[in-house]
Amino acid sequence: MKKPRLGLTRQILLGLALGVVAGALVQRFSPESASIFRPFSQLFLKLVKMLLAPLLFTTLVAGVAGAGHFRAVGRMGLRAIIYFEIVTTLALFIGLAAVNITRPGDGLKLPPAAAGPDLAAKAQGWQDVLLHLVPNSVFEAFAKNEVLPIVTFSLVFAIALGMLGERGRPIVRACEIVSEAMFKMTDIVMRYAPIGVGAAIAYTVGHGGLRVLWNLGLLVGTLYAALALFILAVLLPVAVLAKVPVRRFVEAVKEPAVIAFSTTTSEAALPRALENMEAMGVPRRIVSFVLPLGYSFNLDGSTLYLSLTSVFVAQAAGIQLSAGQQIAMMLTLMLTSKGVAAVPRGGVVILAATATSFGLPLEGVMLILGVDELMDMARTCVNVIGNCLAAVVVAKWEGEYPPPAQAAPAPAGEM
Repeated sequence: MKKPRLGLTRQILLGLALGVVAGALVQRFSPESASIFRPFSQLFLKLVKMLLAPLLFTTLVAGVAGAGHFRAVGRMGLRAIIYFEIVTTLALFIGLAAVNITRPGDGLKLPPAAAGPDLAAKAQGWQDVLLHLVPNSVFEAFAKNEVLPIVTFSLVFAIALGMLGERGRPIVRACEIVSEAMFKMTDIVMRYAPIGVGAAIAYTVGHGGLRVLWNLGLLVGTLYAALALFILAVLLPVAVLAKVPVRRFVEAVKEPAVIAFSTTTSEAALPRALENMEAMGVPRRIVSFVLPLGYSFNLDGSTLYLSLTSVFVAQAAGIQLSAGQQIAMMLTLMLTSKGVAAVPRGGVVILAATATSFGLPLEGVMLILGVDELMDMARTCVNVIGNCLAAVVVAKWEGEYPPPAQAAPAPAGEM
């Protein structure tokens, strides 16, 4: 009988454990030998960086132009997009506040940021940030993995394709195929992740000691606390203000949320989320529009995770980001997190892209990958809850919830 293969998550955890043991032994007997692990972690970093530009471009073009989100005319589409952006912005700033309060990256010893044109290494005014949005040459932006210019070009290109209508469909289809190929490439690269993560943690522990385990535990705890705060301070008030029946909503969202938490995949929870929201009384046309749209534009848990972990990497590298630089990073994350919900380990890929753009060392991202599964469970669960609530809120705005059959019954004796 064929033995079941060890899944990637377990392989990464095994690599993490072996790396901790190897690093502890190296630090105990020969700290100067820690550098022997570094080339193996650097190889993984180069493989990830190789994916960034084509992955961002194809997923953004396929996600925006392919689904026609910007052409989703009418009041409902506009209201949904405005709601998504307000809520995800709040999620970003809650993550930002949480990581600045707990500071889980303090005390880690990572290599300094690489030299280059970045926003974290030198102070820049709003004029510089604005001008950095537009590339001098799109080929130069792709070659240097400059995320903001790539995003700007991708969004404008996607809008232009949409304006072409059916004539633009072949290019959109080509981008969809290439993005699917990039997903497969990501799968291939992630097969090396257990070795890369193990080498990275071994180098870090061998170089700076076992304190890294405390930092990673504090990071995971900070994320869970921030997500709980987001639910209580943002989603619950939104539900109350929109007069959503909270108890009924909790009953409806409970099962898809558990599926998302246990599988770490929003797509696995989508069929049940669609079914339960419709059973709750949200019209099918609204559910089938808002939920898929939210998978690109309303990733509350993922955006909070990205804001928290990006600042963690800066803290671990000893880089002090000003308030303005952190806000610039948040704006970058608001753009780069769109359209990549289907990317395996998508949060890590986007985090790596943002770290590269801001000159932060990718070794910090490698450490996060070791505990990413624990964080992925929570952020995916919150993504699903946020999207289900968005469907009910939009239905309320449209005046279609509750449906007539669920409206308050007429007083007895009235006909």
